[in-house]
Order: sequence, then C-alpha cells, then structure tokens
Amino acid sequence: MDNLTLLPKNDPSGLYRYRDGIYAPELLGAALTGLDFFTWLGKSPADAPTICKSLGLAERPVDVMLTLFSAMRLVEKRRNIFRITEIAREFLTRESPWFIGPYFAPFAERPVCRDLLEVLRTGKPTTWASRQDERPWAEAMEDDAFSERFTGMMDARGLYLGPNLARRIDFGRFRHVLDVAGASGIYACCVVAAHPRLKATVFERAPVDRVARKCIARRGYEKRVGVVEGDMFASSFPEGCDVHLFSNVLHDWDVPAVRTLLRKSCTALPTGGMILIHDAHLNRQKTGPLPVAAHSVFLMAVTEGRYYSVSEIEDFLYEAGLSGMKYRKNALEHSIITARKGRR
Repeated sequence: MDNLTLLPKNDPSGLYRYRDGIYAPELLGAALTGLDFFTWLGKSPADAPTICKSLGLAERPVDVMLTLFSAMRLVEKRRNIFRITEIAREFLTRESPWFIGPYFAPFAERPVCRDLLEVLRTGKPTTWASRQDERPWAEAMEDDAFSERFTGMMDARGLYLGPNLARRIDFGRFRHVLDVAGASGIYACCVVAAHPRLKATVFERAPVDRVARKCIARRGYEKRVGVVEGDMFASSFPEGCDVHLFSNVLHDWDVPAVRTLLRKSCTALPTGGMILIHDAHLNRQKTGPLPVAAHSVFLMAVTEGRYYSVSEIEDFLYEAGLSGMKYRKNALEHSIITARKGRR
C-alpha cells in the first residue's frame, strides 16, 4: 500500500506556477494586439457589463481578464467601474510616447493568443494547446486514453495537495467521504490514509471510473475506497456519505453549473453533513493572488469555468442551503472552504 501521508522536503509551488500561469502573458498580448484594450479603457472607464457590450465580449472570460489585470495592477475597480492604472496608462495606451504595444506585436500570430481572442468573444472554451485535432476538454474526457493521461497529470499535483488537505480537516465524527468527480481517486485515498476510520467513494462518469478503479487498486486502497459510475449532473449522488468533497472540480464549470452541483450536494447530504470545497480561490476583492488569477486564464481557455473568489463560493453555498462556512489555507495557492447542512 502506498504511503499517502508523506510530504516532500521542499516546496514545489514555484515549479507549478511556471505551468499554471503560462496563458496569462498570452491574454495580455491578446488584449494589446487584438483589442487595444487599455487604450479603450483609458478613454472609457466602465463596469464589466459595459465592457462586454462595447467590445463584443462574453461575460465569463471578461471576468477572468479583469481579475488578471487587477492582480497585475494594470486596472483597478472603484464602485464597480474599472479604470486603468498609471503604469498601464504610461506603457499600454497608444497615445503614450512610452507605448510598448509594438513589443507585443508577435503575439498576434501566436495560436494561443488567437484562441484567447475567440474565447473572449464567444465565451466558449477552445482545445488543449490549440490543437485542431482535439476536442474540448469535457468531450475529450470521454476517451479512455485522454482520460487516463489527464488523471495522471492531475495526480502529479494531487500527490502533493492530497496529504496537505487530509491534515487540515478534522474528520472526527464523519464516516464516509464522497469524492465528487474525483478523477483517479487520489484525494479520496489521501484522506482515508490519514484517517483510518474513514471510508470513501469516488463518483465519476465513464470511462474515468475505470481509470479510478485501476489507480486505487494500484495504490492498495481498494478495500476502503470504492467507485460509483455516474454523471454528477444527470445522476443522483450516492447515498450514505456524510462528507462531499469537491476537489478541483467547481473551477471547470460556469456559475449555473456550480449552483446546480451544490444544490444537489446539499439535498443528498444528511443533516449535519459537510461540503468540502478544495480549490484555488481568489480573494474577496478579486484582485489576486496573481498566481491564481494567472491560472484562471488557462481554465477560461480550456474549460467552461474559471477560479472563483472566496465570497463567490460562500454565496453559492448559502444559496444551496448550507451555513457555517469556514476558510483554511492549503498548499500551492489552494484553500479549503467547508460548510454544513443544518436545519434552516
């Protein structure tokens, strides 16, 4: 049996940031070369809906773009109106003698930059790495080879985050964790490894459920971690679980889907049950942290979602019928938000 309670000696956060933030410079390039965004906003400070309407852009990617530029200190928001900052005015507006737009001109020919402009205009995700022969992520996961490759990629992060997550939550009186869309089951395995009284069930659609069974058996946890096949949107949540874990799940989906999932979870949980949302979260003002805002660009491009702020998640939980929200930090810019189902 793999020992999933161990942690490495060194902090790998910087290494993960190189990969996670790779699309952020591309979005800055797209805004400069494809939209001349800072020149426009410099002349016309506006709220997000006005920006969308005036430039013909979609709401979800504009939210991600404004969050990134806020974290970069290129825009600031006052009373819901976005304005460019002094550094943006000096270097990113066309009228300035120090305009550096021409320095970014080569970005206009980059496939990722072109894809990001399309996402900004349509709100629809593109393919992984701008490959024309590949389907969008949600469809690609229906393929056995892609889903196995994808879950292996997520395990490279989960093996570090999972043991940290398990140490930060008191599962004392709980008995059974439902790992919703748990991919390979790495988080379920890490949790039960650290808490011997717990059992877990991974809830995944085909063919990822088959990948999960193989991964769990390979780690040696098949007696304590089961797998139930089902679509989290179309199927009922498995019964008998008093903790629902959403680890790196909600960021793949837009607001209506997130609300649907949390309402379903609240309905299925027993009174006193807990929802545990483990993800990277933006701060309440949506001005950072910069690594989270940068990674959100990648999510905007290849999924239907983005990273949410702490206050957005708390609002979703409250709307779903949960209360007692608590926030805890985890590793790699990740954090944990918990809530309980009570009598209201």
